[in-house]
Amino acid sequence: MKDSAPRKAVKDYIRTIVDFPHEGIMFRDVTTLFADARGFRMCIDQMLHPYAGERIDKVAGLEARGFIIGGAIAHQLSVGFVPIRKKGKLPGATISEEYQLEYGEAIMEIHDDAVQPGEKVLLVDDLLATGGTAGAGIRLLERLGAQIVGCAFIVDLPELGGRRHLEAMGMEVHVLCEFDGA
Repeated sequence: MKDSAPRKAVKDYIRTIVDFPHEGIMFRDVTTLFADARGFRMCIDQMLHPYAGERIDKVAGLEARGFIIGGAIAHQLSVGFVPIRKKGKLPGATISEEYQLEYGEAIMEIHDDAVQPGEKVLLVDDLLATGGTAGAGIRLLERLGAQIVGCAFIVDLPELGGRRHLEAMGMEVHVLCEFDGA
């Protein structure tokens, strides 16, 4: 007997939580995607697809859900994983990059020996909003001499302009799905 249920897309596994963490915010929760084995595998496979055949030396993930995706992608590619974290979370010598948020400033850090000059790196995270965090990650990787092969995200919020921001930086951006609104 054939399964008559329609095939789910990655977007179908993502739940929306209204007014979290603040009133007026539509939070796109990817933990429901991660919790489903079929959905999570589909997500990782689709994030890797555009880079098939490309040399990738490392995967860099942005804190915190980017660690989950990045670890799975790095495992699939048999390459190293590099965490890019909020200030003060990494032990050892780091370099940092300040960036603007809609409500202030933040600082991201990377170990100063995480990437060797010339290494090809794929940057990943769960969600692309304004592009501020990803932009800071790109600048950190480039300061270490990395060549960024692309930036991959599960969700894009196109109204917030993050994709345009990253493309203006010369980045190739791949997203699995989009949601309207912030």
